[in-house]
Amino acid sequence: MQNPQAPEPTHTVHVDRNIPVPMRDGTVLCADIYRPEAEGKYPVLVERVAYELTRRCKANGEFFASRGYVFVGQNVRGAFGSEGQFIPFQDDGWGANRDGYDTVEWAGVQPWSSGSVGLVGGSYSGTAQYLALPTRPPHLKAAFIREGASDAYRDCLFRNGAYQLQICRGWAMQNVLAFLQHRAAPETEASRRRLEKAMEEIENWLRHLPLKSCPPLEGLADWHFSALDHPQDGPIWWEANLSLRFSEADTPVVHLGGWFDIALDSTLRSFQGIRKAGRSETCRKAQRLVIGPWIHGPQNVGKQKVGELNFGPEAAYDLNAHRLAWYDHWLKGANNGVLDTPPVRVFLMGENRWLDLEDWPPEGVAYRPAYLHEGTGRNDASLNNGRLTFTSPESTERPDSFVYDPDDPVPSLIVYPGGGPADHRSIEGRMLTYTSEALDTDLTVIGPVKAVLYGLSSVLDTDWVVRLCDVWPDGRSMPVCDGILRARYRDSLEHTELMIPQQIYRFEVDLWATAQVFKAGHRLRVQVTSSDFPRYDRNLNTGGPFGEEARGVAAVNTVFHDAMRPSHLLLPVISPKE
Repeated sequence: MQNPQAPEPTHTVHVDRNIPVPMRDGTVLCADIYRPEAEGKYPVLVERVAYELTRRCKANGEFFASRGYVFVGQNVRGAFGSEGQFIPFQDDGWGANRDGYDTVEWAGVQPWSSGSVGLVGGSYSGTAQYLALPTRPPHLKAAFIREGASDAYRDCLFRNGAYQLQICRGWAMQNVLAFLQHRAAPETEASRRRLEKAMEEIENWLRHLPLKSCPPLEGLADWHFSALDHPQDGPIWWEANLSLRFSEADTPVVHLGGWFDIALDSTLRSFQGIRKAGRSETCRKAQRLVIGPWIHGPQNVGKQKVGELNFGPEAAYDLNAHRLAWYDHWLKGANNGVLDTPPVRVFLMGENRWLDLEDWPPEGVAYRPAYLHEGTGRNDASLNNGRLTFTSPESTERPDSFVYDPDDPVPSLIVYPGGGPADHRSIEGRMLTYTSEALDTDLTVIGPVKAVLYGLSSVLDTDWVVRLCDVWPDGRSMPVCDGILRARYRDSLEHTELMIPQQIYRFEVDLWATAQVFKAGHRLRVQVTSSDFPRYDRNLNTGGPFGEEARGVAAVNTVFHDAMRPSHLLLPVISPKE
């Protein structure tokens, strides 16, 4: 069933608000329950959110309840009407408190429940779903996870050692402000006003140093500052890392994401992990992956225009219709063909069509290096005008150097909650670029993309940012995928090692993945720089303790591309016959 159509509503909807749901430790969480007006027992869908219930859950509640489900929209612990302390994801998984498990089991035995429960939602709710899977509530029959994070450290906070500043600080300020506005107590009035003013001046607070200082949030979000005290992966994060517990998951799941989504890597990794190691064969065979050309958020799923590109009518995707078909099969026993199609469906950008695959990455991929080469020198469009070819470099090629000053970082053109492809020509004059000749034939790239840089720096620590772009015949330089690596994490995310200045190292930068056809007449371009601000925090280059310094130093960073040190991009190329 590739393109299901949602049936018309069959029930009028009754809503019960602020229903108490007790957890194992006695904490009471608050839920709104949408159910068919007619008496009876119905399958139940649970969405657990950190946001105001009516605004977040009304649309889902009314849609599913009007089609024969009970919908439970619940505030997670400490959020809005729920008791307890709000610490993102701490109580949603397999720790001492198992709020996801307890909520599913509560829903499974209510008078209006058929005993079959599904999990629904995305973003924070998607993360809550992932964390609940290894707990295996007996009443849980299926999940449909839109753009969820399955590893709090890797997906929410740090990407290869770089702090995801804009989304983390912006989300913390926005959510704490929403909590204060909702509870509106006299003793919090001054804090609310201070935070409202800070939100109006968010750009200043993103630039504020030291990073561990943010006065508008201090005393209001200890969890935000606690995360900054743990910039390395380790046991403190493992209670919110599904990758360590793939083998304990035993639930059919649709993993849905977007090529320009902040949780793309999590979506791909979780599908692969459960499909390979899930607890039962039924679970492993019932994993499905859908990746469209979208950015984060339910309102963006199925959109045709994303960022500055139009992906055409094939980008359409009826999220509710697909979710309903999935739940109808697993919770109502409908024989509707949801398992009759290949397990992977990805949108092939450039050709702008859906592609059905048997696995991810697809079979038949040949990982082909695209090499960085010496260019013609600096001009307004590039620091070096380097070349990109599939031919390995000569031994005599000179390296390229650039200055990265943390006081003047390269600005981000892709930031949450926006994003999507945007023409990067306006900032390429501040970066190294390596551009291919115009392609004679289409080049199809489907799978994970990685950069290998041989480089050195004048400082103890710096960042490497690499981006792959599709250069159109009219000159537009449109991003396809990108990545960042903090040099001190080059060998491990658990243990850091500073560089020796002027010593050459091999750096691997994960650009995540894509499915892109570079059309004939287009060119490939690789950008290399050391900042992407405020999407990521600025590396101050000092090698000092994370988040505690207020001043940085400029770095001179150098990329080599000769026969002994062939910096390159590793592209997953599909031949035309494949």
